Amino acid sequence: MKFVVMASGQERSLTDLCSEFGISRPTGYGWLKRYQAQGIAGMQEWSRRPHHSPSRTAAELETRVVELRRERPDWGARKIQHLLRQEGIELPASTIHRIFLRYQLVRDGDRQPRALQRFERAQPNQLWQMDFKGPKGWDQPVGPLSVLDDHSRYALALENTGSTQAQACRQCWSGFFGRAECPKRC
Repeated sequence: MKFVVMASGQERSLTDLCSEFGISRPTGYGWLKRYQAQGIAGMQEWSRRPHHSPSRTAAELETRVVELRRERPDWGARKIQHLLRQEGIELPASTIHRIFLRYQLVRDGDRQPRALQRFERAQPNQLWQMDFKGPKGWDQPVGPLSVLDDHSRYALALENTGSTQAQACRQCWSGFFGRAECPKRC
């Protein structure tokens, strides 16, 4: 208000006043214009919220996401995304999660804290980790079996077994157990 009163008096240049008040000239001109058009009411803080958001998710889609989350409170955005896909609705998991946050459907207990440090064994061959990778890009129902040394993160094996059954994995294991020194733990 002090700026607008001084600027309206035209005793000093607007450039000097803007410099004194630590604001840009376009901001100063904007305030003065609002004051002249609306008086004191024009000097209240305006909302910075956009007048419209053309890419905002439709209300009926948000309602459906909220319904699914309330039916399945333990499911996250990716699982809900899968259900929506089955209904022919394509929404990114990040959008679904933002809807959860907007409707306060994320409990503090659901949030996973970031790992503070990566664990690893002190020496190579102390522990091997085995896991099946996702089948994405493979023409199999199961992705390849990976075997990693926990210390070096060296991939000892990446084999397509075609199955998670022990018999299919045994052939893979016999190959790399014969090539490498056995670990202390698997």
